[in-house]
Amino acid sequence: MERLNVLDLFQGIATLVAADPSILIMRLALIGLGVLLIYLGKKGVLEALLMIPMGLGMATINAAVLFIPQGGWLRPGPNQIFVDALASADTALQTTQLMNILQINWLQPIYTFTFSNGLIACMVFLGIGVLLDVGYVMARPFQSMFLALFGELGTIVIYPIAIAMGLTPGQAASVAIIGGADGPMVLFTSLSLARELFVPITVVAYLYLGLTYGGYPYLIRLMVPKKLRALPMPPPKSTKPITSTQKMAFAVVMCILLSLLFPVAAPLILCLFLGVVIRESGLVPFMDLLSGVFLYGGTFFLGLLLGVLCEARLLLDPQVLKLLLLGMLALLISGIGGILGGYVLYFMTGRKYNPVIGIAAVSCVPTTAKVAQKEVSKANPAAIVMPHALGVNISGVITTAIMAAIYVTLIQAMYPAH
Repeated sequence: MERLNVLDLFQGIATLVAADPSILIMRLALIGLGVLLIYLGKKGVLEALLMIPMGLGMATINAAVLFIPQGGWLRPGPNQIFVDALASADTALQTTQLMNILQINWLQPIYTFTFSNGLIACMVFLGIGVLLDVGYVMARPFQSMFLALFGELGTIVIYPIAIAMGLTPGQAASVAIIGGADGPMVLFTSLSLARELFVPITVVAYLYLGLTYGGYPYLIRLMVPKKLRALPMPPPKSTKPITSTQKMAFAVVMCILLSLLFPVAAPLILCLFLGVVIRESGLVPFMDLLSGVFLYGGTFFLGLLLGVLCEARLLLDPQVLKLLLLGMLALLISGIGGILGGYVLYFMTGRKYNPVIGIAAVSCVPTTAKVAQKEVSKANPAAIVMPHALGVNISGVITTAIMAAIYVTLIQAMYPAH
């Protein structure tokens, strides 16, 4: 009987020791980062709903992974985390292998049937729609949409930069959409235009979206002096409430109009406004289903899958380094653009508009709206900007959907290979 080596029993340690130094360091760093994300999520510094499952998934996969095939991510080979159903079912044997994996690996069906086809984005949008009160937009439509356009600055600026760095038009558009801070739209765009990179692009997008909650306050303090952060908003001129019927009519008209103009994004547009219509219809059973099971279930498995996909080799890919830099730059520029838009309204209204509200134009609903209110409250506890910020926030979702649809439509028309 052969003598059992201790490392043969503890295979994770064996492969960790046998890995290249760069892989070893990255795996240890990602384990540490995963633990840090859990801690920051628990403390409320980052978005706990996304960061806690993502952090534990990230730490676990880098501790437990054996060997990722040399060919790269999602390519045929032993011990890979997930297989791509579209690329792995060309023959009867591959189909059988795929079915076996679907039955054995409990996360594979979730990846195949929700993540890799964008369904999870629709589920999240349905849940978000139920939580949105479009009355905030309807109360100040022009101010909200004006700022939302400024919040797309990163989405616009990053595209030519990404092209200059060697990305294809589809890849450039997919990473540029990160500037809109709308995760489902990033997933939708990358699946449409850069399927070969949709995993790293989505991982990068959601990693940074979680960090905006911790990073944007510093940007606000850098760009807006305390005196302006403390500026109270004037009371509304009209106190007449917006009825649920008016809100429903707004949602129906916007859904039909945007789907007519940008049919490629119709699935996500429909899901968002269907949620709004269900909310305003008072359909409590559907509201509970969508805001509970769909939204929280989708967010949980999205975070967990993204964490599991953060394996060391993926993040050491030189192409992914470009995506990391471009994603961070996109969100930074969009944040700057939103605050600059706030300054424009500040001067246009005779110095009565708080420029901090502009950060809510970056449409991470409702995170950036909460960031705006939190920073204003620190400077002036009596100042309330949340209604204005939520209107801008919701408008940001709409403008990001429009930008994603424009990119997909134009690139698919100009570059048919996509």
